Amino acid sequence: MVNRGDQAAVLATAEEPASDTELRAALEEANLPTLLMVLAHLTGDDKWLEDPYRPTRPRGVGDHDSGGFPEELQRSIRDDALETIGALREGRLAPVEHPSPGKLAHMLEISLGMSLPEGYGGMLAEELGLVSRDVEVADPPPSDDFPVLVIGSGFSGLLAAMKLKQAGIAYTLVEKNARVGGTWFENTYPGCGVDTPTHLYSLSFAQRADWSRYFAKRDELHAYLQRIADEAAVEDHIRFETEVTSAAWNADDQRWHVEVRTADGGSETLTASVIISGVGFLNRPAFPKITGLDSFEGPTMHTAEWRGDVELEGKRVAVIGTGASAMQLVPNVAGVAKRLMVFQRSPQWGMPHPNYMRPVSAATRLLMEEVPFYLGWYRVRQVWNFGDRLHQNVQWDPDWPHSDRSISELNDRHREFLTEYIRGELGDRADELMPKCLPTYPPYGKRPLLDNGWFRTMTRDDVDLVTDDIAEIRADRIVTATGDEYPADVIVLATGFQALRVLAPMEIRGRSGRTLREIWGEDDARAYLGISIPDFPNFFCLLGPNTFAGHGGSGVLSIELELRYVMELLAKMIDRGVASVECRQDVHDDYNARLDDALSHTIWAHPGMTTYYRNSKGRIVVPMPWTNVEYWHMTRDPDLDDYVVETR
Repeated sequence: MVNRGDQAAVLATAEEPASDTELRAALEEANLPTLLMVLAHLTGDDKWLEDPYRPTRPRGVGDHDSGGFPEELQRSIRDDALETIGALREGRLAPVEHPSPGKLAHMLEISLGMSLPEGYGGMLAEELGLVSRDVEVADPPPSDDFPVLVIGSGFSGLLAAMKLKQAGIAYTLVEKNARVGGTWFENTYPGCGVDTPTHLYSLSFAQRADWSRYFAKRDELHAYLQRIADEAAVEDHIRFETEVTSAAWNADDQRWHVEVRTADGGSETLTASVIISGVGFLNRPAFPKITGLDSFEGPTMHTAEWRGDVELEGKRVAVIGTGASAMQLVPNVAGVAKRLMVFQRSPQWGMPHPNYMRPVSAATRLLMEEVPFYLGWYRVRQVWNFGDRLHQNVQWDPDWPHSDRSISELNDRHREFLTEYIRGELGDRADELMPKCLPTYPPYGKRPLLDNGWFRTMTRDDVDLVTDDIAEIRADRIVTATGDEYPADVIVLATGFQALRVLAPMEIRGRSGRTLREIWGEDDARAYLGISIPDFPNFFCLLGPNTFAGHGGSGVLSIELELRYVMELLAKMIDRGVASVECRQDVHDDYNARLDDALSHTIWAHPGMTTYYRNSKGRIVVPMPWTNVEYWHMTRDPDLDDYVVETR
């Protein structure tokens, strides 16, 4: 892993640094907007931020490798970079002071060719590894005095375990599976991978320079999480194949009493002063209620419970659902199955990205490994380009006259572009397939999906896109409401997760004796900052309700910000001898009122679609309405005045 705070020493400490010839060849593939920021950062010379070194504003979502510079200037920049790196290697270039947060924001603006909102620099400094998000605990308590229970070992749980260990706070992590990884352990269907750029979808302090793809697949992501766990040596604190079934707060001993189901099928009670939930919201598969589903005699499996023992080659495979997992699965099954039938409730916007199928070249991996801050600056460009840059796309313009099809002029331009993109992908079958493939709701209304070859797959002669409702499933076929029958050998349910049943099926009982399910109902989870809930002392959610950056960005960033907030709370509790903190009801209610009002002005409130973001009453439960940097400011420093505090 590359810790960017130490990158200035990378070249000096590399065991076998690349030769000048190798480095020169690698620089031929360098992303110049990134490389210019490296030169400015390493030298402290502002000339790299002035003309003629200002990149043009990019068109589209690609990396804009050339920066829009003429060939002669490109060669000059690469030559100067080689000289600067050589000077650093040889000790002729002394380290300079890191740019201030304000300077970092200005540099990123130059690199991107566009303006950033106010207050961006502090988050960038953390993302670059120049400022730590670690929380120090001056005098950690004895393990028996303040034990923490962490639930889940995906990104959230592993990060919590790492930071608790680093702070000297005793913890136990319970994981229902046999290995770490969460989502990336459980999901193994063909084509499974991330739809956020990989260099962004990773911990800020544990970057990898050797990712093989710009959008990594499942095996590489799981290996990354396993490697994190190994390097942090946290597995000694993990109880695998142990699942939390219930937890209740006991006011007498100011502890959580937690019932777990153990690997042998038995039960056990654990106690903890604090619970940190790292279960996320995409961990329990959702199964459709279709008449006769249980009567199907062939193999049936959910994408989240993939059966590698089921042979698809030469079979008639029916896929029910067209969301994110289907987008990845279907193009990988087409051509393997004898016939592939896709049953669609509503079409999806599939967005092109030039890097989606692209491997990371050996030259680029060399630059990320050996050139100080190259990986960091490449990554923070993604922080903006794949994150808050897209926030304006989900803001509803109340004066926009065409709200039946879009929410703003910008959103309408996206709709026009994507419509033509889909038409082009469908080729000579566009007239036939456009009515089935073109969504009627605005782009970004549902989770944005990257096109994995979906539309071209729909044009195959061995693929059927079925848009009629399913009436029933029989022993060997699917029957639609129109009476059409589709014989099938295998059924795959690409029907998503129980995203709205936050923390289910655990029964969490608070101070009053009420459960979370009694307070929230089945689908109306609420929390202060998505983290803390009145009546549930010392219980903290990571990736809780309304914390998903639906406009764009990495869920890993949200997790880091939420965990830093929780660690700051724990540090204050330990420092002041506090036994429990419980979010005040008025603070919680005021926050959620502001949250709901802001969400009402976003695309997810658009009535022309269904989405798992909204509950049965229409309330938006999953995404947050704010930018990532706004949430960064909200979660920087917890205020104990927002909590009911009890001492020991």
